[in-house]
Amino acid sequence: MSSTPPPRTYRVKSFGCQMNVYDGERMAELLGAQGITPAPDGEAADLVVLNTCHIREKAAEKVYSDIGRITKEWGRKDGTAPLIAVAGCVAQAEGEEIMARAPAVSMVVGPQAYHRLPAMIAEAVQGRRSVDTDMPAETKFDALPARRKVGPSAFLTVQEGCDKFCTYCVVPYTRGAEVSRSFNDLVAEANTLIEAGAREITLLGQNVNAWRDDRGRGLEKLVEELAAIPELARIRYTTSHPNDMTEGLIEAHRDIAKLMPFLHLPVQAGNDRVLKAMNRSHNVASYLAVLDKVRAARADIALSGDFIVGFPGESDAEFEDTLRLVEQVGYAQCFSFKYSPRPGTPAATMDDQIAPEVMDERLQRLQGALNTSQLAFNQASVGQRCTVLVERRGKLAGQWLGKSPWLQSVHFSGDAAIGDLVEVELVEAGPNSLSAKLSQPVHA
Repeated sequence: MSSTPPPRTYRVKSFGCQMNVYDGERMAELLGAQGITPAPDGEAADLVVLNTCHIREKAAEKVYSDIGRITKEWGRKDGTAPLIAVAGCVAQAEGEEIMARAPAVSMVVGPQAYHRLPAMIAEAVQGRRSVDTDMPAETKFDALPARRKVGPSAFLTVQEGCDKFCTYCVVPYTRGAEVSRSFNDLVAEANTLIEAGAREITLLGQNVNAWRDDRGRGLEKLVEELAAIPELARIRYTTSHPNDMTEGLIEAHRDIAKLMPFLHLPVQAGNDRVLKAMNRSHNVASYLAVLDKVRAARADIALSGDFIVGFPGESDAEFEDTLRLVEQVGYAQCFSFKYSPRPGTPAATMDDQIAPEVMDERLQRLQGALNTSQLAFNQASVGQRCTVLVERRGKLAGQWLGKSPWLQSVHFSGDAAIGDLVEVELVEAGPNSLSAKLSQPVHA
């Protein structure tokens, strides 16, 4: 590769989970600290970062398709091709293979090494391609710039990696072992986020409730410390594992008012044999027991989860168990997916892979049940008064959009501003959102 002009503009395109959204934001901030600015909408960028997710089947092929489209359509003003960086979990999994298959790519950087992007860009400008998929013991977070401006709701990664080794999942291989960030660093970054405009912080981790500091303190102690910051109004966390729902964390939902009444706790299936084959380390009874404890601590808590249909060997009767679990729990919202074989995972080589048309039919039935459950939860909210954190303007004049304590999308009209916490009455429920009537501002 020949030398190319240094990039002046960038575009980060993130796929997948909230961890990837957070990583994409941090990479954007890292590039901004180098004097590289976001490309205006509709204009080509000098540097394109594809921040990839490897959870779904054919994720790598989609990346190559995107690379081809970028090279054809996104040329720079000076006629040169943009620099392309592939980041995230596909980068970690594919590594050098991306370089071999896609000559247009200048950089491949894994999720634990993206703080090295500036050095890799400097090499790319000189025509040198580079791959960095190391998972160093030292934290990348110390190398990232301070958060200068965020929205009303901000993400804060507290834990990365996974030690659970579910048989369908690539996360332990692409994100590495479970690592917890230090208590003091997290409190300091939370304060920086609040100074930059955050009213709500969502704590992130592949298994966020597995977070422990070097003194053995669990996530509830971090939540307690953050709740003591006067300017912080709301705290959330995701994604949790049933086996890491400690008594202390459950009690935090009872005792800490700033911890929102919402829990995302994936179960994945409603049948014990399937859960064992998934290596989920919990069964239906133990999962329901956790939910009973959480509801006893916080009666109005909204429950969310993840489900996989069509795991290898799942019978019709075992899938029916999942539908029964959905009806029993009464989820406020959920994510559901067809099983997707990931290379290198044990489930990919299991016998009795389910036919695609069977998975399609099961997913439609499951999503129908989940949609019914979500609508019922929303309808039960009508008539309640609650606070809404205003996040953005709506499509209509004078309309605002925000989130209820139960993470419902709420729209209303009236005198408000982004970042306000306003009191509303929920007046009408749809499947995906609620309309509300403004009462009065709570915190401007």
